[in-house]
Order: sequence, then structure tokens, then C-alpha cells
Amino acid sequence: MSESPSSSAPLATGRSDGPSVHHRQHSRGQTTHINITAATATAAATHLSEADLSLPTDSPTSANSNHNLVNDRDYFPYQPKSLAGIATRSFCLGIAVTIGVGATGATLLYTSSPLWRLPFFLAALATFHFLEFWTTAAYNTRAADVKSFLLTANWPGYAIAHGFATLECLLTNTFWPNRAWAPFGSGTLLCLLGLALTVIGQVVRSVAMVQAGPSFNHLVQRQRSSAHVLVTSGIYGRFRHPSYFGFFWWALGTQMAMGNVVSFVAYAAVLWKFFSSRIKHEEEFLVKFFGQEYVDYRRRVGTKIPFVP
Repeated sequence: MSESPSSSAPLATGRSDGPSVHHRQHSRGQTTHINITAATATAAATHLSEADLSLPTDSPTSANSNHNLVNDRDYFPYQPKSLAGIATRSFCLGIAVTIGVGATGATLLYTSSPLWRLPFFLAALATFHFLEFWTTAAYNTRAADVKSFLLTANWPGYAIAHGFATLECLLTNTFWPNRAWAPFGSGTLLCLLGLALTVIGQVVRSVAMVQAGPSFNHLVQRQRSSAHVLVTSGIYGRFRHPSYFGFFWWALGTQMAMGNVVSFVAYAAVLWKFFSSRIKHEEEFLVKFFGQEYVDYRRRVGTKIPFVP
């Protein structure tokens, strides 16, 4: 006697077919239940996944993510605070300093050539530009970006000036290595003085940036920010614009050390005109920001730049 697949109860025949049918039916029900449970879990997971990917616009998580994404874009390549750009520039400047210092030392130790001045100038330039960024990043962190290296500042005049100085040094020391470029045989003394001024100018400028902190900016500020305070102590108690003083004498010191007569005169004229005009322009805003406090400070502390009171 055969069993009916659709039977819902065991047959009274004394055979064991009944329990088998019941067991298979139970298994079918269990399988159906498992399949329904799996489908429900899959649908729930899909729903949660979609919910995670499409957060409501007023969600705090969504708002923070979007805000962070906007801020992070500044650090992407070719952006103002590009980490790749900063790393590349620092790497190249480090190589330049290493080559400059190594070549200067090797030339002085193993030759009598006056061309040690060229790698010296390379090392001085690379150190200056690296410290411009480093001091900004360390003491005025929010303002630090790729432009803080000042590699393209006042372009192309800045590059032309340094290019001309390099060419003058190369030509004069190659074709006239024994020339008496300084009066009364004072060439060695002036060279040493130039080296000293280069170091002093760099130290004064870097210290000024450190002490001013967030109040220092490479651009003249037309509006006073909340972090902008008048610093009159420390190195600012001796120099009214120590960063300008530092660069002025750093630049002239490099030309004295290199024995560049033409470039020294040109640097002195151009820098004096630039800083005298910039200081006058900047102090108009400083008087506006700090009033009588700055007027008194200006009267009390000089710039130590010739003919710039």
C-alpha cells in the first residue's frame, strides 16, 4: 500500500511508514523556516548597509564626515596644505643643504678654489627656505601651507636676483680668482663678516617668527584676527621688525661672503626700497589695530635697518 505525499497523519496499517512521513513533513517545515529566517537576515543586512551609506543630511555623523572631508581636501596633492607637496619640498631642500655643506667643506679642505662660495650660497638658501616653513608649522601651525616655504615669493624677481648673484660669483671666481675685490686688502675680513651676518640674520628672523607665534604672517594683514597681539618683549624689544632686519642682513651677508660687488649693491638698493615701503604700509594697519600702544612702541624701538627709523 502506497502512502500519499499529501497525507497529514500516519495510516493505521501497523507499518512504520506513518512516522517516516511525519518526519519528512517536519523537515520540510524546518527547511522552510530556515530559508525564511535567512532571507529576513539578508534583507535586514541590506537595509542596514543602505542606511549606513545614505545617512540623513541632518545626522551628526553625516555632518561630521562631510565637514572632515571638506577640511581634508586641503591636504590632498596640489592643494594649499598638500602633505605630498610639503614632503617633496622638504626632501629637496634637505638634499640641497647636504650637497651645499658637503661641497663647501670639500672645496675648502682639498682645494684652494674660491668657488666654495657657490655651494655655501646653496646651503644658505635651502636652510632659509626650510626654516621658513618649519618655524611656521611649529609655532603658527594653522597658517602653515606649501607657500610657507617662500620658494615662489615675489616671483620672478626673487629668482632673478639669486640667479644673477650665482652667475656673478661663478664668473668672477672662475676668470679672476685672485682679484682684489675689497679695498685695502680687506677681502678676507669682509668675507668673514658676511658669514657672520648670514648666521645672525637667519637666527634673528627665525627667533622673531618663534616669539611672535600666531601673530606672525608672511602677508601684510589688513584685518586684525583674534590671535593677533602686539609683541613688544624679547627680540621685539630690540628690533621693531626683527624678521625684516634678519632677512635684510642675511641677504647682504651672503653677497659679502660670495664677494659679489654688483649683487651686494643691487641687493642693498632693492631690499631697502622694498622694506622701507612695506614697513610704512604695514604700520598703517598696526596703528589702526593697536592705536597709541603701537605709536609708543614705534617711538621707543627702531628697525636697525639703515635709514628706516
